Amino acid sequence: MSKIKILYVEDEPFLGRIVKESLEGRDYEVHMVTDGNEVINKFKTTKPDICVLDIMLPHVDGYSLGKNIRQLSPTTPIIFVTAKTQTEDVIKGFEVGGNDYLRKPFSMEELIVRINNLLQLSKKSSSNGQESIIIGKFEFSPNRYELKNGELVRKLSHKEAILLQILCENKNMTANRKDILLRVWGDDSFFNSRNLDVYITKLRDFLKDDPAIEIITIKGVGYHFSIN
Repeated sequence: MSKIKILYVEDEPFLGRIVKESLEGRDYEVHMVTDGNEVINKFKTTKPDICVLDIMLPHVDGYSLGKNIRQLSPTTPIIFVTAKTQTEDVIKGFEVGGNDYLRKPFSMEELIVRINNLLQLSKKSSSNGQESIIIGKFEFSPNRYELKNGELVRKLSHKEAILLQILCENKNMTANRKDILLRVWGDDSFFNSRNLDVYITKLRDFLKDDPAIEIITIKGVGYHFSIN
């Protein structure tokens, strides 16, 4: 069986070497890049299964790289790694197409868990996803990460698409909050719980053109996805 390919972008030589060798020791194939200018070419030539991107890089920052990678590949998981701790930095990472966010310093065990979790989520979404789902006046394509309303097409992030797919699976039922957190983020920490609230608000905004669609918060339980 072929090894999982990781595009690892980090400009700190000492940290980069440790992480690369640790991942290779666990049988991953790691392609490491230290300069932002070289990342997109490396992505195109290696076709990685997942990207781990530092944000502060020479020449091109991680946010810009993540956005470019997401345009090239809507489904390749992206983990941002950074020393930044502000909530707005985290949100920006998700907005440009990131799937997860890991703060420095981090343990190798945590990085590996997050890598494997995203790969499993991506595999499940690909194997179980339908070609398209009708949601009121919208057409949702989980595999293409698209939400269509007539001629208007909105590109969704990986997490937005998974979350909307979970809600569709629970049409006119209540989706348990903890189950959503575990499926989308891999854990139900307070930080991820706050992120879920942000994503639900975004989905409500995306779907607001159809008043027959409601995402109702059931406090302490989860969300009821109602389509009349």
